[in-house]
Amino acid sequence: MSKHFDDLETRSADARAADMAKALPEQIARAKASAPGMAALLTDVDPAAITSREALAALPVLRKSELGKAQAAQPPFGGFTTVPAAGMEHVFQSPGPIYEPGRTTRDWWRVGRFLTAVGITADDIVQNCFSYHLTPAGMIFESGARAVGATVLPAGTGQTELQARAAHDVGVTAYAGTPDYLKVILDKADEMGLKLKITRAGVGGGALFPSLRQEYADRGILCLQCYATADLGNIAYESEAQEGMIVDEGVIVEIVRPGTGDPVPEGEVGEVVVTTLNPDYPLIRFATGDLSAVLPGESPCGRTNMRIKGWMGRADQTTKIKGMFVRPEQVADLVARHANVAKARVIASREGEMDVMTVQIEAEGGDLAALEASVAEVLKLKGKVEIVAPGSLPNDGKVIDDQREYG
Repeated sequence: MSKHFDDLETRSADARAADMAKALPEQIARAKASAPGMAALLTDVDPAAITSREALAALPVLRKSELGKAQAAQPPFGGFTTVPAAGMEHVFQSPGPIYEPGRTTRDWWRVGRFLTAVGITADDIVQNCFSYHLTPAGMIFESGARAVGATVLPAGTGQTELQARAAHDVGVTAYAGTPDYLKVILDKADEMGLKLKITRAGVGGGALFPSLRQEYADRGILCLQCYATADLGNIAYESEAQEGMIVDEGVIVEIVRPGTGDPVPEGEVGEVVVTTLNPDYPLIRFATGDLSAVLPGESPCGRTNMRIKGWMGRADQTTKIKGMFVRPEQVADLVARHANVAKARVIASREGEMDVMTVQIEAEGGDLAALEASVAEVLKLKGKVEIVAPGSLPNDGKVIDDQREYG
């Protein structure tokens, strides 16, 4: 098994609870004093009284929609950071739009812990195929690679032939990116007759399907996944034990009944709610919209923190396709742009280990090229567009239908 990133990962339950009892009140006090957006939700809260999960569960849940409204009223961060935008090293924009801060202090997003679990060290060269454009994923993983001392090839997305050539010429030994793009690079390298040295892969931004993980294993590549978001950084991650995901040491994770803030019994599927201990961005009980469940027991790898079963779908209809979130608001915007369009439905599926997006549009005819251009502009992704007869889409309230099997 891989070595540990630090001693926090192997704390006893009592030591972790004692540390939480100290860190949680400090974080809430910090938020109340220096993050007015967060403070407005904690007006009647005594920080000194919030020393446990049970006490934390009594606080209100912060939803992304509320964060977006606050940002619109007070751009760019809505008063939820303790440092102004000009004091941050980076400002990012994710679809919505939602703005996120970024810092260059050591392992600010805490991905170094995950890369250590993957087995990536200072001896590795990491091809970072997460996007560096507007969204923070590229910098999130670069920060993690820097924390473990690895060299980074900042490849970003696209230009697959150049990616394969660079991986060969530079001697890349590890990959970071969405789960399916590594296969694209490997297949291109095979086509070009290039032998690559990649033996480790740390992936995120989409589901790692069992068949794809096995294909990588057959190529001699250990592929593990993490669960991270632009707002929170790393939330949980796999180790070589591959038994669920271990919660990161810099966050407190609760599983609650969707639409509420009430914790569910261990093992029951619910919405992931996260409190981050990041002093620059103190989000308290931030609802991710993702579903998961607590996995009982501890990991055989020696890490002792709570485990979750991993990503099990969305509590709302917001869906990640090709590493990008597609939100119901975006589908509504797409419909509003065309007078002849009555409804639209985005379908996420899989073909040949790749995400596929199909957009079905109810309309009496219409300009297909114009609709395709709108889809690319509004959803930030290219996909197949189908014009269907008015009244033919299911009357089930769905605007985003994820048909992928997660195994």
